[in-house]
Amino acid sequence: MPVQHRWSEAGAREAVEHYGGLGISEPLALRTYSARLLGADPELVLHGGGNTSVKTQVTGLLGEVINVLCVKGSGWDLATIEPAGHPAVRLEPLRELRALERLSDEDMVAAQRRNLIDPAAPNPSVEALLHAFLPHTFVDHTHATALLALADQPDAEAVCREVYGERVVLVPYVMPGFALAKACADLYEQAAARSAATGIPLEGMVLLKHGLFSFGGTAEQSYGRMIELVRLAEQRLERGERRLLPLASPPPAPDAASLLPRLRGALGRAAAASGAPPHWLLDWRATADARAISDDARLADWAGRGVATPDHVIRTKARPLVLPPDPDDAAIETALQAYIDAYGATFGRQNLRVGGHKRRLDPLPRLVAVPGLGLIGLGANAEAAAITADIGEAWARTLLAAESIGRFEPVGEDDTFDMEYWSLEQAKLGKGSPKPLVRQVVLVTGGGGGIGAATARAFAAQGADLAVLDYEGEAAASVAAACSPHALGLRCDVTDPQQVRAAFDAVCRRFGGLDVVVSNAGAAWTGAIATLPERELRACFELNFFAHQSVSQAAMAVFRAQGLGGQLLFNVSKQALNPGPDFGAYGISKAALLALMRQYALEEGGNGIRVNAINADRIRSGLLDGEMIRERAAARGVSEEVYMAGNLLGREVQARHVADAFVALARMERTTGAVLTVDGGNVAAMVR
Repeated sequence: MPVQHRWSEAGAREAVEHYGGLGISEPLALRTYSARLLGADPELVLHGGGNTSVKTQVTGLLGEVINVLCVKGSGWDLATIEPAGHPAVRLEPLRELRALERLSDEDMVAAQRRNLIDPAAPNPSVEALLHAFLPHTFVDHTHATALLALADQPDAEAVCREVYGERVVLVPYVMPGFALAKACADLYEQAAARSAATGIPLEGMVLLKHGLFSFGGTAEQSYGRMIELVRLAEQRLERGERRLLPLASPPPAPDAASLLPRLRGALGRAAAASGAPPHWLLDWRATADARAISDDARLADWAGRGVATPDHVIRTKARPLVLPPDPDDAAIETALQAYIDAYGATFGRQNLRVGGHKRRLDPLPRLVAVPGLGLIGLGANAEAAAITADIGEAWARTLLAAESIGRFEPVGEDDTFDMEYWSLEQAKLGKGSPKPLVRQVVLVTGGGGGIGAATARAFAAQGADLAVLDYEGEAAASVAAACSPHALGLRCDVTDPQQVRAAFDAVCRRFGGLDVVVSNAGAAWTGAIATLPERELRACFELNFFAHQSVSQAAMAVFRAQGLGGQLLFNVSKQALNPGPDFGAYGISKAALLALMRQYALEEGGNGIRVNAINADRIRSGLLDGEMIRERAAARGVSEEVYMAGNLLGREVQARHVADAFVALARMERTTGAVLTVDGGNVAAMVR
């Protein structure tokens, strides 16, 4: 989609008023506003890419006026950036660094941090010196798709000069850092001298094989120039012709729900063999561009060309893994091993080139192309996998656009390696400690109810990605949304095996597979067992036993396809151990469920699949609602509070306590076949 000019006077005024009320200066408020406009357009920047700055003044502790560069800080995303995301750095000391012939990365970062106004602020962008060396008040930098399609041509300089004339500075590829900042400043000054002679104003700077800068005296001017320069690139591409070369035989369309878990398993085993975490999440894309590139006969050639801009290599590696059409397990393993071997060979020769001091990163691909299916992004969680897939699609768009006017030829192996193994680039990925259940996909049935919702939230809080199933689709969607923007909420009647299988297929298509299933859905039928109608007994068994078996069978199919183990967790209730009068149907079906849990633990332990259960009692939920609580309390002649706290501890057990118990079981790596009691103490329901 063509870039849109989104600046509005009303929007700018609102930003100034809003941030002004928070004590933010007008220049920084407008910087924040236009940076967000850039970040909101995926044709300009993606997921933390690009950077922006404004040169302004702040007042020091002694009342002195300090000229500063407010430049995007590490870890901030332009789409959501706040004023704090542009930390202020003393401008003059940065500009003085230009006199140096060379400056190491470590010394550059130290100099930038030394000159921060707020010592606690994030590190300024690695391109802060480039922003500082330019004279303009506002500077914007993007990796616009259309621009990269021009800048990644073999004759990129000629193509860009044809499109832009003397309106931009053209800079040959130089790795970001001090050397690039110096080169840009020198070439800018040469171009500025020509501009003064010709009267043609300079509006921006094209970094060949890298990206686009615009600048101006105001935020609106710099933003407007960025949009105009990208539009000129788009107009040039409109004169091209997309030339697709379909495979001789149309590739079969693999079943993603079947392929993705098998791929996830192969990746996991390869990861474990190389010392990397074995669990990865997948994000499948079958958009027109993803299919156009994956279904083209030139896919293998294109995959080896490289990334659209070097900045993307930390997310996607240098190239995607290409699988054959509709691959079986052996074909996946063979292609993956060839990829890993090639990565190792590349690292070996490149590490030798740079002196042999680099430590190899994991050799796994981050992007996979499958004819007939599309592109698949990999990540440590659903968010990371989505980021990789987004960048993969941007690569596809850039490549197809570049091929429409010439040849896609980005930076070569040396420059790509230098970027991938650049410590300042790897720092962008963050070094925080992962949460305990990150990389785990958890499915919760009955997820819209009290215990199910609490369980979904508890797993999400520990870093897991969630699929929430419930008979009430809106409830499932609501709980999923509360867990994460990437969580999946699905309507599913677990008593219908076809709906169960369809739901599990949807989960596999969404996340690539599954690790933990919390089979929680249930309900109670009441009445004396001697007079209970058969249809009610059967209905009770359908939900409280057979539905759990359907869920377990669907889970086992995924676990076996992955070969990475897995977990089944059941909510069996205290009725399985301590039946009560008029709850015979419920207690008997739950006792059968307990036996089912033990059988799965017995049969699947050798496959690394752990199976455990929770024995809970008196939890406020759809099963034990307010009316039932009032009736039971009245029948016993006690208050509702006393009734709910009727256990050895004398304290009410809540849904969150059950949820925490499910999470605890999921983290017990050497426990299977266990029943964990969460009832505050009930002697009659004690397992041992």
